[in-house]
Amino acid sequence: MGRPLGLLESELQEYNVETAIAVIADGGATLAVDTQHLRLNLRVGSLYQFIGELSIQPHNEGILKARVGRNVDGMDLNLYQQSLKLLRQFQSEQINHMEQLQ
Repeated sequence: MGRPLGLLESELQEYNVETAIAVIADGGATLAVDTQHLRLNLRVGSLYQFIGELSIQPHNEGILKARVGRNVDGMDLNLYQQSLKLLRQFQSEQINHMEQLQ
């Protein structure tokens, strides 16, 4: 079983239909994504968001076993990242507040 991983928003660099393995890139980093459990029409060059478990393969290579995926072409990713940051800040403040009440 892999380690749970958060959301990834990255550009699809390549996709092998036979193996259902996609390669996504963000900045200078790439990651293989196993998409065999998804019903998603993947297009090279489009932006995708995946949620899944990260497994480390031999030779220290990671592969994300995607459980959820969606195309996010057209989404304002900067605004999305800002909203995630605010959500995490709010959740942290709520946790701290609850801990102070105990």
